[in-house]
Amino acid sequence: MDYDRLCLDIFKLDSRIRFVGVCNNSGEIIHGGLREGLTNLLTPDEVKRSNLLALERWRLFNALAPKTGKVRYAMEEYQKIKQYTIGLENDHLLLMSTEMNVDQVRIIEDTIKLIISHYVKDCL
Repeated sequence: MDYDRLCLDIFKLDSRIRFVGVCNNSGEIIHGGLREGLTNLLTPDEVKRSNLLALERWRLFNALAPKTGKVRYAMEEYQKIKQYTIGLENDHLLLMSTEMNVDQVRIIEDTIKLIISHYVKDCL
């Protein structure tokens, strides 16, 4: 899957998407980043901690998968941003954040459609 293109395509969905990144299983952002012109709310160390927390939450959610089914996405709403986590192949996670005034259902659904379309193209 072309993660760089996926991140760029997700940014095109809505101008209120602040961050789109692909995180590996050690918490490093390997593709994507903060939307150009924005200032990160977290320091680099806080970003890494946040990524590691997202990975741990994802693992905990999936520990229940035999009973509840596999997690499709997770969303947290903070006072300043909304944060989304979606599982990708090879134990990677798609991490996103948006401004507060977005339709999170539309953002999630449109993002999942993009992931599927990118995955299908790569398999053809």
